[in-house]
Amino acid sequence: MKLDTIHSKILEQLQINARISNTAIAKQVGISSPAVTERIKKLEDSGVIEGYYAKVSHLELGYHFRALITVRAFMGRLKPFLHNVQSFEEVVNCYRITGNENIVMEVVLNNQYHLEKFIDQLITYGETKTQIILSNVVLNNPILKK
Repeated sequence: MKLDTIHSKILEQLQINARISNTAIAKQVGISSPAVTERIKKLEDSGVIEGYYAKVSHLELGYHFRALITVRAFMGRLKPFLHNVQSFEEVVNCYRITGNENIVMEVVLNNQYHLEKFIDQLITYGETKTQIILSNVVLNNPILKK
């Protein structure tokens, strides 16, 4: 799909607030509300818009730790890990990466004991490295068309 400036402005508004009304977007980008609705539908149908999500506070749900954990899988343990990682409720995001490690995960945990227990599960798959997330510096910055 070829994106024009109006598409880019619509995408920016939706990335800032996915619950913004089409009327409010129309005012921001200078077209009618029905035109915005049509453009959003085309963006969804073409796969440019992959979905809409609610941002949930890990703290309010009782998870006081967030961490990034990398895994360097042992020989023959990557495929079992990739299959099982989807069942780990602590994992918020998981990426297969290049470099010395195979995996990087963002996880949420109740406390340091929960972290220890979770790492104990992971070490059957490979070496782990853990970094505790202290704060967000940039979070969900809108992706703009180049």
